[in-house]
Amino acid sequence: MRSDVIKKGYTRTPHRSLLRATGLGDDDFNKPFIGVANSFIEIIPGHFFLNKYAEILKDEIRKNGCIPFEFNCIGVDDGIAMGHGGMLYSLPSREIIANSVETVMNAHSLDALVCMPNCDKIVPGMIMGALRVNVPTIFVSGGPMKKGYTDKGEPIDLASAFEAVGKFENDQINEAELKDIECNACPSGGSCSGMFTANSMNTLCEAMGIALSGNGTILALTPEREELVRKAARRICEIALDERFKIKNILNKKAVKNALVVDMAMGGSSNTVLHMLAIAREAGVDLNVGDLNKISQNIAHIAKISPSLPNVHMQDVGAAGGINAVIKEISRRDNGMLCLDNLTVSGDSLGERVGQSDIKDESVIRKVENAYSPVGGLAILFGNLAEQGCVIKTAGIIGERRFKGKAICFNSQDEAIKGISGGKVQKGDVVVIRYEGPKGGPGMQEMLSPTSLIMGMGLGADVALITDGRFSGATRGLSIGHVSPEAAEGGMIGLLQDGDIINIDVDKYEINVELSADEIKTRLANFKPYEKELSSKWLRQYRKLVTNASNGAVLEA
Repeated sequence: MRSDVIKKGYTRTPHRSLLRATGLGDDDFNKPFIGVANSFIEIIPGHFFLNKYAEILKDEIRKNGCIPFEFNCIGVDDGIAMGHGGMLYSLPSREIIANSVETVMNAHSLDALVCMPNCDKIVPGMIMGALRVNVPTIFVSGGPMKKGYTDKGEPIDLASAFEAVGKFENDQINEAELKDIECNACPSGGSCSGMFTANSMNTLCEAMGIALSGNGTILALTPEREELVRKAARRICEIALDERFKIKNILNKKAVKNALVVDMAMGGSSNTVLHMLAIAREAGVDLNVGDLNKISQNIAHIAKISPSLPNVHMQDVGAAGGINAVIKEISRRDNGMLCLDNLTVSGDSLGERVGQSDIKDESVIRKVENAYSPVGGLAILFGNLAEQGCVIKTAGIIGERRFKGKAICFNSQDEAIKGISGGKVQKGDVVVIRYEGPKGGPGMQEMLSPTSLIMGMGLGADVALITDGRFSGATRGLSIGHVSPEAAEGGMIGLLQDGDIINIDVDKYEINVELSADEIKTRLANFKPYEKELSSKWLRQYRKLVTNASNGAVLEA
């Protein structure tokens, strides 16, 4: 056992003495030690109940002959951090979480690991840390939130609450209707109910085989979710000492490809691109951001979930057959993209896992013959405006897939919010928000507030938005993020001026600004990137080490 290094032999007398102080006895030193990475935190709706799930998990681990050791990771709620300086800390928190998992597991030589995340950066952060440790690992999230309903019975979620701000400012709803949405959009604990970043990542954990079936769709705070937690506990005890189930043996090149296939089929959050690039790097898998277009071109988009289809939520996907049904349906015409022979933590191959699954509701999960689009729900665009690429959630496009308009430039999200609210943005414009990338932000803020304002003001089909920052999974519209190189490193987005004509063609995977080579050269010669003053020592450290979005915004070692 890996943990023998802290518990076997006479030289480990002081180590055992310390372990006895935690309640261990003689028999316990012959049992596997299981790390339980819990992201319990009271301010996040998807996490405030995870302490109770951790008790259930640990109890089941003990019953199955192993010793659990719980430790906690931090978390940031992107919705609460949205639209102010708190969002600067969101993406950097991914690195703290990864470092925490690595630190605790390796410092104490634990044998196996259960990760209990739920929201946003916490899922990929734990995956990155687990890959560094490389022991048998199972992910079991807290589960998605129920959808909400207005007093009139209309289904709503967090995206509805953000868009309601723009509607209120545009006199489309009154104060009572605004309060109705506020009180009902998030009706219970869990990760926000649409195909936002949290549920996208929890879904991809199933596709990668590091979580059991149902991880992405079984609702939080239900008996079914509690049973999934118990099942994960039993399974980790079965595989704790089996090297076949080290996470790198499961989360390999095939698993990364499977995750991206499912992402395309379901139109996941654009943030998944950022996180999968980082995860692939930790797994030792060569993944270029441009590789995603090849997958997209071969995978039909068969499931639309909020915000792309506001009436459909994760509980509906579960009722329609779940992620297994999506994978099985895609496998009918995947053009060799899926790797169904890859091992999962359940001991089955992915193909065996999904073999008995069927679509139960074709209004939620469509047949490939009736797909929303013959190509996937995410795309990477390239051109002189994004030489290293940028990301668009094509599943969320409102209006045309080609757009040409004049740039309206803002040097921060706050500037953009004021400008949009103040009427500076009109139909046909391309909103440019820069200096919000990994270095420029720093921390790559999400842009749900400005995109929701645009939607709420009725401009969703008539305005495009590009940024070197990123978007919440709840964003919809012609919104393009992760522009690389970013403004802070001298990218073209930093050279743009109001009135420049920008051309976007999603189907050709192109994004360009209509400027001559001489004009670009002149602007570049006179360009000095703007650098924000920072009082935070951590954010200054992060800015020095972080790479751009096309590299997954990982820290340079």
